[in-house]
Amino acid sequence: MKEKLLTRFSKYISYATTSDESSQSYPSTQALMDFAGVMVEELKAIGMVEVERDQYGYVTALLPANTDEKAPTIGFIAHIDTAPDMPGIAAPRIIENYDGKDILLDAESKTSLTLADFPELADYKGQTLLVTDGKTLLGADDKAGVAEIVCAIEYLIQHPEIKHGPIKVAFTPDEEIGQGVKYFDTAKFGCDFGYTMDGGAIGELEFENFNAASAVIKIQGRNIHPGYAKNKMVNSQLIAMELNDMLPEFERPQYTQDYEGFFLLIHIEGTVENTQLNYIIRDHDHQKFEAKKKMMQDIVDFLNLKYDNRLTCEIKDQYYNMREKVEPVFYVVERAMKAMEEAGVKPIVQPIRGGTDGANLSFRGLPCPNIFAGGHNFHGKYEYVPLESMVKATEVIVNIAKL
Repeated sequence: MKEKLLTRFSKYISYATTSDESSQSYPSTQALMDFAGVMVEELKAIGMVEVERDQYGYVTALLPANTDEKAPTIGFIAHIDTAPDMPGIAAPRIIENYDGKDILLDAESKTSLTLADFPELADYKGQTLLVTDGKTLLGADDKAGVAEIVCAIEYLIQHPEIKHGPIKVAFTPDEEIGQGVKYFDTAKFGCDFGYTMDGGAIGELEFENFNAASAVIKIQGRNIHPGYAKNKMVNSQLIAMELNDMLPEFERPQYTQDYEGFFLLIHIEGTVENTQLNYIIRDHDHQKFEAKKKMMQDIVDFLNLKYDNRLTCEIKDQYYNMREKVEPVFYVVERAMKAMEEAGVKPIVQPIRGGTDGANLSFRGLPCPNIFAGGHNFHGKYEYVPLESMVKATEVIVNIAKL
């Protein structure tokens, strides 16, 4: 299984599938549509049926039941895009029998995975780690999940003595830009419940996530030659700095944990004349989430009074906390916990400090907790995944099918 996972994962990350948040198309790039075609061929090759790629780049397939016993239809879901924060890697660097010490990723930039910064590395001594070249992200988010699903389904097909009900698979584009299931047809998918294989470290099991919104603020300044600017110039960049300083400092990601929400300035671009700020707003508690959005709008309204209506603010909800939709069918979570235990994995139930396709799917009638895919440090050059964690994730999928 390790060899199969490594082969598939290495193949999948060799395709550049960075999603593009500035795109007006769906999926956001042609590369995503092309890779969806690759996954169609993969699923056909292992023996799945009803394999198709639709006009939006969604790939779905069926593994029919091999038992007469009544069983629910289960879905396993992963996303095929990688984050736009950094380009993806062509091939992983493979560190076998990891010695438990710091890992030099790139000598030129002196980029290293260090135990001082990432103490959890010590947990994987003796294992096989897949790491980056220190210049790109790895793509374990979520091509590790994709590889695990394909390998688990192939294993079930090759071992018909394992009885299971109907199993569906879905691969989605554009999850990383909050559009993963925008056009996904849950009724056509036809599952009683599902699991996204999109979590982090081994053992993670999540059924609650952030409520999420984006905020785009545009500021119109007035540029005047600095020699003649007295009482005339309005520097939009300085207004932007003032706005950011009015947000609570300790509600930034670097100061928050567990259920604490935050404001994150993810992009700023400006001149004296024009500046744009892009924020994301997150909180698990819906009332606090609404309060954060109101605070952002109140700050903009105040600065508009101060600066003669030079700011616009567009706040859009992206997804909501799936907990309220999963709790009524909590056996779905309990089944995943048992599947982990049977694989020798201790379940670590915790809130997602982010979101998955499962959050939106849960609000469309498909309860969809999130299971670990095994990776760490997503979205950057320090990303890595232990191959043994991928094996265990694959086992968990098989065990859920058995249960």
